[in-house]
Amino acid sequence: EDRSAMLSKIGENIQVRRFNGIGGEGTTSGAYVHMGRIGVLVELEGGSEEVAQDVAMHVAAMDPKYATKDDVPSDDIAKEREVLTAQVIDSGKPANIIEKMVEGRLRKYLEEGCLVSQTYVKTGDKTVGEYLEQNGAKML
Repeated sequence: EDRSAMLSKIGENIQVRRFNGIGGEGTTSGAYVHMGRIGVLVELEGGSEEVAQDVAMHVAAMDPKYATKDDVPSDDIAKEREVLTAQVIDSGKPANIIEKMVEGRLRKYLEEGCLVSQTYVKTGDKTVGEYLEQNGAKML
């Protein structure tokens, strides 16, 4: 019924083929829809629906590519390291300094691209990971 109502309203035949929940008992889900255009579902281990909704709101605002550093494929890290090395190789600095520069920039790339290390948009004074920890939740 809900799908039929949406179909007549937006004129687009939408079918949900797959849905995968990671957790089970002890997980909390939250959703956020921004201006009817961006929808985010978040599932956490522990926490509350309000915390999950706040994290979903953050995801809609900041669009992180990965949840944690562990989720980043090694190919992406290698490619980013290659690009960063190419950017600083012409600086004329010694190899050990170049390596430190690349590692620092790679760390910043991971902080900006991973949800748990991003600065939480609602407060601006802690990371999403710290917010989750403070509220007894963690990413699945």
